[in-house]
Amino acid sequence: MWDPYKKGYKAWLQLERSLSDNSIEAYLRDIDKLTQYLQTTDTLKAPDAIELKDLQSFLHWIAGLGLNATSQARILSGIRSFYKYCSIEQIVKNDPTTLLESPKLKRALPDILSFDEIETIIGQIDLSKPEGGRNKAILETMYSCGLRVSEVINLRLSCLYLDVGFIRVIGKGDKERLVPIGSSAIKYIRIYQQDIRVHVAVKPGNEDILFLNRRGARLTRVMIFLLIKDLVQKAGVNKNISPHTFRHSFATHLVEGGADLRAVQEMLGHESITTTEIYTHLDREFLRETLHRYHPAFH
Repeated sequence: MWDPYKKGYKAWLQLERSLSDNSIEAYLRDIDKLTQYLQTTDTLKAPDAIELKDLQSFLHWIAGLGLNATSQARILSGIRSFYKYCSIEQIVKNDPTTLLESPKLKRALPDILSFDEIETIIGQIDLSKPEGGRNKAILETMYSCGLRVSEVINLRLSCLYLDVGFIRVIGKGDKERLVPIGSSAIKYIRIYQQDIRVHVAVKPGNEDILFLNRRGARLTRVMIFLLIKDLVQKAGVNKNISPHTFRHSFATHLVEGGADLRAVQEMLGHESITTTEIYTHLDREFLRETLHRYHPAFH
C-alpha cells in the first residue's frame, strides 16, 4: 500500500534534494519504521489518513524500543521530510507533522567557566616557582586564543607575532590559522620567554617549541590536564573541568558578547559552521529573556 509512495519519495530525494545514497537509505528506513509500526498495531492507513495522534503514538513506540532522544529526533526528521514531499505532490491536504513535538535533546555541552572563575583558577598559580610563570602563560594563552591542548603544547616560537598581536596555530589536519592574542597572554609569554625559558637547557629538536618542561622537552597533554585539575581543586570550583573547557568558555563568552559566528569559527579553526553553532544554544535562553523584557510585541 505504501510502496508507490516510498518509490515516489525516493525519486524526489534523488532529484530534488540531491542526497547521497546513504542519506536516502536512512530516510527510507525512517518511513519503513513508521509502516512497520502501523502494521504491528493493525492501523495501516494511507499517508493522507494519518493523523497527529498516530504519529505521537509512533514516537511513543520508538521510545519504548529504547532509542535515545537523538535517534528519535533523526527518525522524526525523516517523517517530516516524507510529509513535506507528500504536501508538495498534493498527496496530503494537511501535514500531520506540523504540531508534532521533537523529543527533548539533552544539551551535550560541557561545563562552562565564567570569566571570574577563569580568573580565580589562573590566580591559584604559584608565581614564585619557574613552572608557575610558564603555567600562567599557558592558561592565559589557552583562554585568550581558544586553543586545543595539542595546539598549545605544539606552539612554536617562530609562530609568534606578538608585536602585532597574532599567533599562528597549527590545528587539526595540519591546517594553519592566524589567531589574535590578548595583551595579558602576550605579557605572560614575554615574561616566560625572557625570565624563565632562557634558563632551560633545551633538548635537541625542541628549540622552536615555546613551552618546555624542566628537562627542556615539550609538554604532554596529560601534564596540562593534571595542572588544570589541580588548580580547579585549589580554586574550589565545583565543575567538571578539562583543558577543553577553556576553549568552550572562550567561544561561549565571544558568542554571548555578540561576536559574529563566522569570526568565532575562524578563530576556533572549525571546518564547519555547524560545529561553532553549538555555542549559540547557550545563548538562546538569554535572547528569549531579552525579547520578553524589551520587545513591545512580547508585552
